[in-house]
Amino acid sequence: MAEKLVPLAEKRLLDVKIGQLPSWLATCDVTPNGIFRSVGRGYDRYLNKYINVKKGGIGGIAMMAFAYVVFSYAIQYDHIKHDRWRKYH
Repeated sequence: MAEKLVPLAEKRLLDVKIGQLPSWLATCDVTPNGIFRSVGRGYDRYLNKYINVKKGGIGGIAMMAFAYVVFSYAIQYDHIKHDRWRKYH
């Protein structure tokens, strides 16, 4: 089977060959609106893959909960580190 001819700008990162990587990066939209749209596309792909399925499991929700825990820990790390070295006496 022959590959479909897809413009380089529309290819996903996993479909890009190593030699095409610099030209693919040059076609990326790095404006705030472009970054917002790419994050939205990624969120939509996540929802369609893990949440909006007929026979779903706990995997998608567990990943979202784990991401929340890691994010909240990263935000509170300075406070946690400060409490760890405090002497209680």
